[in-house]
Amino acid sequence: MANSLTPDNYRQFLQSLKDRIRSAQVKAALAVNQELILLYWQIGREILARQQQEGWGTKVIDRLAKDLKRDFPEMTGFSARNLKYMRAFADANPDGALVQQVFSQIPWGHNVRLLDVLKDPEERLWYARQTIANGWSRNVLLLQIEQGVHHQPGPSAAITNFERTLPPAQSDLAQNLIKDPYNFDFLTLAADAQDRDLETSLLNHIRDFLLELGVGFAFVGSQYPIQVGTKDYTLDLLFYHLKLRCFVVIDLKLGEFEPEFSGKMNFFVSAVDDLLRHPDDQPTIGMILCKSNDATVAEYSLRDVNKPIGVATHRLGRQLPADLQGTLPTVEELEQQLENAQVAGPNRAIEVGL
Repeated sequence: MANSLTPDNYRQFLQSLKDRIRSAQVKAALAVNQELILLYWQIGREILARQQQEGWGTKVIDRLAKDLKRDFPEMTGFSARNLKYMRAFADANPDGALVQQVFSQIPWGHNVRLLDVLKDPEERLWYARQTIANGWSRNVLLLQIEQGVHHQPGPSAAITNFERTLPPAQSDLAQNLIKDPYNFDFLTLAADAQDRDLETSLLNHIRDFLLELGVGFAFVGSQYPIQVGTKDYTLDLLFYHLKLRCFVVIDLKLGEFEPEFSGKMNFFVSAVDDLLRHPDDQPTIGMILCKSNDATVAEYSLRDVNKPIGVATHRLGRQLPADLQGTLPTVEELEQQLENAQVAGPNRAIEVGL
């Protein structure tokens, strides 16, 4: 009987094993984290109970830290400071079921930051759930708290043609992908920045913004080159979305939405489908981010387009602190410099804009 082992089926076999191993590693890490958080909560609850019922003073925590570190030298979480956090964690979260369902699903460092910066238990719970849903890192969690996203009105639905161009399950997921508006509070460039610096910084920060939100974006390229026929074009930003299993093309525009933008995006989505899309991938999605848009114009522009495309607005910057005013370029100055940057090349397919 002939040997049926071929390079292709071996690679597929190896990849399936690697996927299983990585999945098991993730599950094991999550299980370890859950057990650790529950252990810390139980320790904190016991300390709290002893202090309340038997009048133990705060010095007992220093003694416990010393004894526990002596008996468990391989564990690093038994400092007096961390034991005090365990007590505060148990005091702030008396419901063990809620701890198991929510707070044990995020790292201890996240829980500590929530205790440090939020006094309202409902806010802590809300941010913990958002961390689980979006995979926020600790820094992103703190940034979201500082920006008060819990108190901000939810984004409105962006204008898309997803319901008509995508299967129902894919359409719902894709619609949740695009919000309106996107707020980019990051333009802190020096006043003498060059045109190319402005363009690169804008693209890099939008890329980082989407990646750090943890909603499934995997970065493929900035100014990503594609060749169609004999001409070369570049895509502002190209992502692969891990949950949607599809490429996402992002087109940044300087001003308000214009009808021709949908035709250009339709062209790029078609090109990515033909040149990059794997047979197992879902249809490529296009996102046009504009400074503003007229809903009626956008809806008409997408009505007869057969590729899935969404239109959303983006807003830049909040009021600068007084000590920074005058040291940064104004929005108008940035717009003018970015307008000048659009003459970078005759075959440059997408203009970069605020």
